[in-house]
Amino acid sequence: MKTRGAVLLEVGRPWSIGDIELDPPKHGEVLVRMVASGLCHSDLHYNTEGFDIPVPLVGGHEGAGIVEELGPGVEGLEVGDHVITTFMPSCGECPSCVDGLGQLCDRGALMMTGFALDQTTRLTVNGTPGAAMTWTGTFAEHSVAPMDSLIKVDKDLPLETVALISCGVPTGWGSAVYIAGVTAGDTVVVIGAGGVGMNAVQGAAHAGASQIVVVEPIEWKRELAISTFGATHGAASLDEALPLVTELTQGRMADEAILHVGVVEGWMIQPALSLVRKAGTLAISAVSRMTQEDVKLSVFEFAMMQKSIRGSLYGGTPPKKTIPMLVELYRKGQLKLDELITNTYAVEDINDAYQDLEDGKNLRGVILHGDLAQRATAGSSAQTAVAS
Repeated sequence: MKTRGAVLLEVGRPWSIGDIELDPPKHGEVLVRMVASGLCHSDLHYNTEGFDIPVPLVGGHEGAGIVEELGPGVEGLEVGDHVITTFMPSCGECPSCVDGLGQLCDRGALMMTGFALDQTTRLTVNGTPGAAMTWTGTFAEHSVAPMDSLIKVDKDLPLETVALISCGVPTGWGSAVYIAGVTAGDTVVVIGAGGVGMNAVQGAAHAGASQIVVVEPIEWKRELAISTFGATHGAASLDEALPLVTELTQGRMADEAILHVGVVEGWMIQPALSLVRKAGTLAISAVSRMTQEDVKLSVFEFAMMQKSIRGSLYGGTPPKKTIPMLVELYRKGQLKLDELITNTYAVEDINDAYQDLEDGKNLRGVILHGDLAQRATAGSSAQTAVAS
């Protein structure tokens, strides 16, 4: 079939919009009509030097849609079901999945290729075999994805909103609740209050933190973190945060710090680690360039104060367990999603959308597909069509 979406033809160039040839789903795969896709920073990373990706690439991984066709062997889904995508499918059988670490499923080693589980492709662009980001490619109006990349949700939920639970929400939430291990009464520092970091604020607040300091250079995001998402204090930089946290804790420092900036640089680690107390934890859930190896770190402080640095993929959340839980919290009014969405866009305006992200105008932008695209509230100019 022919579908349409945003394609990366060359790293460092604008996204192109055009037709995509999509093959039917094979064994264990599902054809999904996408309704919405969050504009995650990870898609922007894919269009930056220092990240090894295949092209042409259909972008997008934070999505929600409606099942239109099932391949052979698909279980647990029916045509017409509403689903959220997950960028890390969980097979349920590998050692990581058996140990309850579905976010670290062994299939992740294949995910970066962008090709299907059998290492073939279901899509072509101008006759060239293409890849789909994390096997989902939610920037297209249709996607063929593994059944393990899809989580069923109730049909009464707004797909354009719960799409955010696909990636940014569990990544931020889990980094506070599961990786940093925030508990009642803790003082927490969240470094970066974007579409992921703001959910670390929500997670820390839900866990009962008594003080949440958000470090964010953009003033309106700091203010929103305090007025809406549960932060108690704000600082514009790590330099500003140090005396603030020192004063708030009478020199004891924070119990946990969570690093959620757009791209982690090596120099950030030591000043972030200095914000946490003895035996405190620094959780890092944001990504760095694949070539980033140098880190500024006081080994003496790290060892002698018994501090911990923990990595965090997907916020340490097994998607098949945590995503349904977060959906239920949203339904009960205990998780804010609507407040995360700053602007919506038609897919034609994706380059404008990512410029808004880089300019600090968005907390979370959302691409609306199909009939919903007429409701897009931002973006106006069509982008370059896909050309060979």
